[in-house]
Amino acid sequence: MKKTKNNSEWREKYAYPILGIATISTILYLNFNDQLNFEFPIIFWQKNMGFVGVNSTNFIIINGHDDHHQDDQRVYVNGWNSYWLMEASVWDPSRSKVSKMLKRGAQMGLNVCRTWAFSDGPGPNSLQILPGVFNERVLKGLDYVIVEARKNGIRLIFSLVNNLNAFGGKAQYVKWAQDAGINISSSTDSFFADSTIKGYYKAYIKAIVARKNSLSGVIYSEEPAIFAWELMNEPRCDSDCSSILQAWITEMVAYIKSLDQKHLVTIGLEGFYGPKTAEKSKVNPGEWAASLGTDFMQNSAIDGIDFASVHAYPDSWMPHANTTAKLDFLQMWLDSHISDGDNILKKPILFTEVGYPINDKGGGISYGDTSLKTVYDSIFESAKKGQAGAGALIWQLLVEGMEEYGDRFSLVAWEQPSTYKMMVEQSCKLSNINTGKRKSAGELNGKDPCSGIKYP
Repeated sequence: MKKTKNNSEWREKYAYPILGIATISTILYLNFNDQLNFEFPIIFWQKNMGFVGVNSTNFIIINGHDDHHQDDQRVYVNGWNSYWLMEASVWDPSRSKVSKMLKRGAQMGLNVCRTWAFSDGPGPNSLQILPGVFNERVLKGLDYVIVEARKNGIRLIFSLVNNLNAFGGKAQYVKWAQDAGINISSSTDSFFADSTIKGYYKAYIKAIVARKNSLSGVIYSEEPAIFAWELMNEPRCDSDCSSILQAWITEMVAYIKSLDQKHLVTIGLEGFYGPKTAEKSKVNPGEWAASLGTDFMQNSAIDGIDFASVHAYPDSWMPHANTTAKLDFLQMWLDSHISDGDNILKKPILFTEVGYPINDKGGGISYGDTSLKTVYDSIFESAKKGQAGAGALIWQLLVEGMEEYGDRFSLVAWEQPSTYKMMVEQSCKLSNINTGKRKSAGELNGKDPCSGIKYP
């Protein structure tokens, strides 16, 4: 009895006050971190996760395990794009939207989100204001994205620069070089060739990879919630620069690997076949696709590129084609790239952007669902055989209140019941390949999104 009484007194005298102080400190940190100006790592919230690696044409979990995958077990990707996560995490009022997006994605069984880790140029939400000059508030927003993703069991693909002008892109790097007095062409293709600009980009990569998360205390290069680094969103050239782009990819992937040996690296290609694979030209959506400086086969074969990235936008690439032609193209596009991964590249193929018009009055939701089903079925059939079709990421998901980031391919998934159901079923089917039972990343708070789903 005395021992029990002493234990009770100890809890009342020491344990409860300590717990109370810790709770208050955490609340203060989460709400007033910027004003308090101190760091209080929340590593006790970090979900146990392993790093993702590759074994030939498959993604596997290595260097540990997480709640849903054992060591060296194959993992298939069903995910989405929300490019806006970092920017929305900069300001406290919109952070809840980021948390909601990642939580809802996990509840759907989704396991990977692709998002921007770039914003270059002047502006209150820019990550890199000048070459090597960073906005700490925005970096803390990126820290927040990582912590929330890991808390929900989501892994992130971070894209590192934009080919397009949105959020600065390669045009901003060229402007910086010109402002510094570097004698270069005004063409944005200088991004891939000029040594000064390549130095800017490498310095940016190093700053990101070596970043210590202000919330978790984990260095980005040691963070298992990062699935992969993507060199550029949709690289293209205005001129014939295929050899220059090939050299740039080779140089940059080697540089990232010199800093970080734990994470995968991909390019960010759309998947167009180039002149050096002329026999594949018939698969492209048009003759124009072979003139953009990229070559899916040649670029993806570079050592250090761990998996091949492909996009799929029949409606943007073939605007005048009818629905049947677009769906036929999509099936051929999927089959061709998955076959390339299996037979030539010997690498996983991840369709990192799959987009179709959500509110297209001509095709309607049924056309959109047919497009998504075409992608999902091809991935699942490949995955069942252990082949190269490793997964797909829909473009893009929003939550209520984030419509300003939308486009004609965006949706709030739970407002589209048929699409929502299809996405959840795909998560469960892919998870079932490994587990043999209903189990997914969405088993949160006792909710199993796979309950009642029949597996082939």
